[in-house]
Amino acid sequence: MENNAESSNKPIHRHRHHHHRRHRKFWRGFWIVIGVIIVVGLFVCGMIYKNLRDTTQNMYTPVAKTTKSNKGRTLDNLLNEKKPINILLLGTDTGAMGRHYKGRTDAIMMMAINPKKNSTEVISIPRDSNAIFPGFPQYGVTKLNSAYTLGGVSETIKTLDKYYSVPIDGYLLINFGGLVKAVDQAGGIDVVSPLTFSNMGYTFVKGQKTHMDGKKTLAFVDMRHDDPKSDYGRQERQRIVIQALLKKSINPTNLLNAKFLNSMSSKMETDLTMTQMYNIAMNYRNATSNVSQDHAQGISKETMNPKFGLMEIEVISREERQRVSDKIRTALELPHVKVAANKSSYVMNR
Repeated sequence: MENNAESSNKPIHRHRHHHHRRHRKFWRGFWIVIGVIIVVGLFVCGMIYKNLRDTTQNMYTPVAKTTKSNKGRTLDNLLNEKKPINILLLGTDTGAMGRHYKGRTDAIMMMAINPKKNSTEVISIPRDSNAIFPGFPQYGVTKLNSAYTLGGVSETIKTLDKYYSVPIDGYLLINFGGLVKAVDQAGGIDVVSPLTFSNMGYTFVKGQKTHMDGKKTLAFVDMRHDDPKSDYGRQERQRIVIQALLKKSINPTNLLNAKFLNSMSSKMETDLTMTQMYNIAMNYRNATSNVSQDHAQGISKETMNPKFGLMEIEVISREERQRVSDKIRTALELPHVKVAANKSSYVMNR
């Protein structure tokens, strides 16, 4: 759990509702880049194929999906019938800034991919969202990002289903802090900064492309308090870096670099098989032609946790959770359902 003494001393930020404009190039190829890597491997011989096969095997970590929303859904059937799918993307903070414990999920995103409408909805859920975990009610109201600390990916999926009532068909977890090593091994990445700021001795200029090694990458994503969007802005920069690194991964030099691929696989987990990645790459590629980004907007408040004392949380209203649920279920061509009600502005429905 987080250091709540530190949290209690932080100023409370009131966030305005930011309407994210559509980014047709944003996330373009994010999932498909992974798929393209696999597709390349399927049509070539020798070392590339072997490296890719070993990489996907090292990443494969299945989890049970026993939520109400997932009842009757299997990813293989959805892919065979080319139906819309919802993929959960998680970014952990392990390995960054000297942290080596299991960590929390710094980034939580759902990607609803619809091959019929050729569209992809990418929706971020604030890591500090208030929640009572289905498997750990004794912790009371706490932050969503601790679900991974307590119960792993499975508990995170259960919690998202509890408050958003949407199915999760697959997941990809990235140890973001550790990826800085992969950035160095890939020869660095190029990104365009969405704002001007300085951090850890580096300066970034809005709209300016910059080449970053691992340390500069960490400085780019680590800053939060000076971002006018606070944690929402930090998550945006994390997504930019992940996208840049995954695009760099399709470079033939890196595909032949077993050290690079091993570094990537050691920092990633997924329950997608190589065959499923191939099917996504082949049948869902056009969905990247229309990619939109959104997020669940909360309001920063303080609450008294029964175990950890005073903490700052992002209170997500039922109306906002309903809006997000409706948007994802529409993209998945599923009927809308009512999300769980709040008992109060702080205590969520058990």
